[in-house]
Amino acid sequence: MFNKKTLTIIKRELKEKLFSKNFIIMTLLIPVLMFGVLGLQTFLINYNSDKSANIRIVTESSDLTANLITELQQKNFVKNKSYNISCETINKNDFANYLKAHKKELEAEKLTGLIFISDSAKATKKIGYYSKNPNDNAVFNKLKSPINKVLIAQYFEGKQLSEKDIAYAKESVDFNAFRVTSGDKVEKEGYGNRIVSFLFTFLLYMSMIFAGTMMMRSVIQEKTNRIVEILLSSINAKDLMTGKILGAAITSFFQMAIWISPLIILLSTSIFMLPPEFVMQIDMIQILYFMLNFAIGSITFLGLFGAVGAIFDNEQDAQSGIGPVMVLIIIPFFIAIGMQDKADNQISTISSMLPFASIIVMPARMTLFAVPLWEVLTSIVVNAATMFAMFAISGKIYRIGILQTGKKPKWSEVVKWLRYDN
Repeated sequence: MFNKKTLTIIKRELKEKLFSKNFIIMTLLIPVLMFGVLGLQTFLINYNSDKSANIRIVTESSDLTANLITELQQKNFVKNKSYNISCETINKNDFANYLKAHKKELEAEKLTGLIFISDSAKATKKIGYYSKNPNDNAVFNKLKSPINKVLIAQYFEGKQLSEKDIAYAKESVDFNAFRVTSGDKVEKEGYGNRIVSFLFTFLLYMSMIFAGTMMMRSVIQEKTNRIVEILLSSINAKDLMTGKILGAAITSFFQMAIWISPLIILLSTSIFMLPPEFVMQIDMIQILYFMLNFAIGSITFLGLFGAVGAIFDNEQDAQSGIGPVMVLIIIPFFIAIGMQDKADNQISTISSMLPFASIIVMPARMTLFAVPLWEVLTSIVVNAATMFAMFAISGKIYRIGILQTGKKPKWSEVVKWLRYDN
């Protein structure tokens, strides 16, 4: 599979693609665009999971607690199928110890979130939300209205209305989200991780499409120009395909490393001071996983695009074969985009461990949510197994299809190719 002839093909692919005009332009342009994207907020409509939420609301005054219970009961929030909400009163000075005592419940997700409403919230409407998944807009949107109504009632109790009071009534509740993880740290959650999640998703999507399309066109061009016949006179089809895929994968890996270099710089230096709301809570381990995941995904999809190129004689005909491969990229892309505000919904959880989908969904999910280690390891194993399986399937299609010219083959014929022995 890997020998001197394969190495020669890899060198040829690198020389042809690594120094091409399009590659250089795209490689240098993306980091510039990334710095622009860092200034954007990515709030997208999310899938609302049927998973029940166990929320505990802690207030500083007993009258506020009583009013909240009444309001939540009227809205059917207490002890219903989707939301199990309990309320209690605790002194503000004791809240730090209270949070520490319930930290394990939050980490294990026995407690979805802990909301703290201090007496000062009656005037500011600023409340704290502590959770393993602090980006849960589904919870915020559900509870904003009843909490806001109670705070307004408390604020206006026994008061004459003024312009300031009217402005207060128009304001909505402001959730300050805090990420709860293992260890002693409880960090405030901003928009930074959502932006990184969007960037990971966008870069994976674009790279897979860009590199895959180039691979398909390269194979079609070699096939129609009969260059492949000359190449196959000195090297077998298996080594040729392996060299082309690995050469293109190395090029894509080099390109991706340049694309995410601004992110690595932001994580490793304090030269760039981001506003607190844009601080990113990710580490180099996640970056390394992203690059490993990308390498596996790149080889997987390059093999598929190469196989499509080997089947057809021109790009127009290849459009009919590239559709299913594109679906394997597009659907995970939309799943990853749709979970920006709720990373632990059922669709994202399942798809992050499925073949093909995991390549795009898992990296984005890891930036938004503390994904259990076993799920990450499962995704790596699934992706690696998919890569080897697709490499074998693509190899069979490539070896036969690359020399087939003239009539466009039917899909039934392509299926028969898979049954042929090496």
